Order: sequence, then C-alpha cells, then structure tokens
Amino acid sequence: MRIAFIGLGVMGRPMAGHLLAAGHELSLHRVKEASRFLVEAGGRAADSAADAARDAEAVILMLPDTPDVETVLFGGNGVASALRPGALVVDMSSISPIATKGFAERIEAGGGVYVDAPVSGGEVGARNAALTIMAGGSEAGFARARPLFEQMGKTITHVGGVGDGQTAKVANQIIVGLNIAAVAEALTFARAAGADPAKVREALMGGFAASRVLELHGERMIRETFDPGFRIRLHRKDMGLAMDGARALDIVLPNTASTAQLMTEAVERGDGDKDHSALIRTLQALAAS
Repeated sequence: MRIAFIGLGVMGRPMAGHLLAAGHELSLHRVKEASRFLVEAGGRAADSAADAARDAEAVILMLPDTPDVETVLFGGNGVASALRPGALVVDMSSISPIATKGFAERIEAGGGVYVDAPVSGGEVGARNAALTIMAGGSEAGFARARPLFEQMGKTITHVGGVGDGQTAKVANQIIVGLNIAAVAEALTFARAAGADPAKVREALMGGFAASRVLELHGERMIRETFDPGFRIRLHRKDMGLAMDGARALDIVLPNTASTAQLMTEAVERGDGDKDHSALIRTLQALAAS
C-alpha cells in the first residue's frame, strides 16, 4: 500500500519502520536526522504534507497535539488539499476527541475516510510492534486500517464511532498518570521512612498493588533513568485534554486535576522532556521543601 506517514518522533519512527519492513511504500514528511534511516530503508522524503499525501492510499499521522494535527491536515500544503478520493486518513496522535470529530467531518466532506486510532505502550511498545491501539470510526474504515494496525500493535480494539478512540486514550492517560503519581508517592514515602525503595517495590510486586506501572516505572524511579519513554510535557497535555473534557461534560475528576497540577510543576522545574516516571523528582522536591 502507498502510505503517507507524517510525524517521525520517538514513537513515529519505529512505527513507520514496521510498515516499511512489511513492504509498504512510504512517503515521509518531517524527516530529520534521527529519521533519516527510514529514507535509507526505502522511504521517500516529502517536502510537505500535501506532497506526502498526493498519491497515498492511506495517510497516517503521529503528531504531538491537536493544533499540529489541524495544521498538517488543513494548513497551507496540508493533507486535505491533495487527498485522493476514498483515501484513508488515520490519526494515531493523542488529541482532543471533540476536535477529532470536526476534523473527520471535514475530511469526509472532501471524500476521504477518517479513523482516529491513538496508541498506548510508549517507545518500547512502538519498537516491538506491540502497541495497544484504540480506534474510532466506521466499521468499513476500521476494516481498511486494521491490516496496518497489525504491523504496529498487538491489542487492537474498535471502540466505536469517530472520536471514541481518542476518548479511550484520554481514559488510558488518566489511569496511567494517576498510577505513576501513586507509585511515586509510595516510593517517596518508603525512602523518607528509611526503607529501601527497591525492596519495597519488590515486596509490592507480589501483592495486590502490583502493576505494570510499578514494574516498569517504579524501576525507573529507583534507578533514576528518566530518558523518554513518554515525556512529562506530553502526558500533561493529555491530562489537560481530560480536564477540558470534564468541564465540557460537567463532571469532576479531582485526582486527575491534582496529577495534572503535579505534572505542570514538573514541567516548570525543567523536567518536561524527561520520562513521566520522573514525576517522582517533583514529589521529592516538594518533600524536601
């Protein structure tokens, strides 16, 4: 399949690599030095989003935030200006569910098919083609996109209509964010109380508190290995989406709000580009103050 892949960051690079390895023809926009290997592997560097999308049967986006997706789709030399009739647009970014519905309407009014399919699993999941993919869109759109998803992920769920994939991702980010904050608090408490945090984590892994966050992020917290991974500033963005949604739905998410504030403090401390497990650094700083 001829695919335009736009967004070659920490996760986008290995995702595009898996599609190339599967034999797809890729046009790549936003190629930088770190993603040059994809061109060397057979991808084509495109000068613009429109150039990438012009002959593509499918366009995949893996971008940081809602405004980035809007610009790539509808800005000057955007995807929409060159999209061929019937082409599939798959947004795998994590963005606003409300904005997603508007983007889908505009793409489909121009003859395209839109699927939102944000992912979970971080850099490790992207590298291992083991991402969890949460898709929203029509049955037909999802059926077309699924063979591509299978090259990048393992757990693939059609959640519902357009925007429902993004809603599931926001829910995912709430759970992950609150769990990271909980593990960080627990290990901060253990250290302050004079116990060995590594031993405490080992003990907890055998009980009801065991989780993937305690297993993976707890180890990062203990070892203080905070290379992303998933950057705090991006997780803060996702928590902001949750808070925006809560206001629109007139519901209260108190623990989400407190974790979002903690992430904001982490960014203000200069830790925004560290892995979200570095949230423990903010808690330790607060404990020491």
